[in-house]
Amino acid sequence: MRLLVIEDESLLRQQLKMGLERAGYVVDDASDGKTGLFQAIEYDYDAAIIDLGLPQLDGISVISKLREAGKMYPVLILTARGDWQDKVAGLDAGADDYVVKPFRLEEIQARLNALLRRAAGFASPVISCGPVQLDTAAKRVTVDGAGVELTAYEYKTLEYLMLHPDQVISKAELTEHLYAQDFDRDSNVLEVFVRRLRQKLDPEQTLQPIETVRGQGYRMRAMD
Repeated sequence: MRLLVIEDESLLRQQLKMGLERAGYVVDDASDGKTGLFQAIEYDYDAAIIDLGLPQLDGISVISKLREAGKMYPVLILTARGDWQDKVAGLDAGADDYVVKPFRLEEIQARLNALLRRAAGFASPVISCGPVQLDTAAKRVTVDGAGVELTAYEYKTLEYLMLHPDQVISKAELTEHLYAQDFDRDSNVLEVFVRRLRQKLDPEQTLQPIETVRGQGYRMRAMD
């Protein structure tokens, strides 16, 4: 998943970026509201983390303008303020949840996972496509109850496909949302990941959970 972090405190911003990248996210960042708003509108993110006390343009204004521009991906606000009015103002502006500083990275990850699941229409951390189950909290995949060992990139590819069941996902979209900016977009790496996923999820080729839509991309069959 590709995230945007808008936070003016340099150390905190870097800690968030590094921690979320270790958790498997692709993270862009900005240190002020004006730059952050440009990125938030210009690029397609899966979620944004926005501090309320930003220079140049405050976080509430960023969220309001983001929603006015038609960007509906989840927004998690950060605030060091204990005043409940600030939290309400952020939510009223269009944010989906909030975390008060200081916080633990685990809380940020848990709230992000919940927001991303809900945005995709899933209430439970366990997503099912027929016998294939993916636990977004435990980062675990099973087929008919048996665990399947995946590499980090294989898991990220499968997670994105399963969060968008029965939707055709292009290679460009997968690359944009899952991999860093310097990823080789002209390579066949995604095809390799998908081929390995098929082998691991469906060694007997009886389920065929991941379909190739010629000239368009890949589709995860809901199989329900």
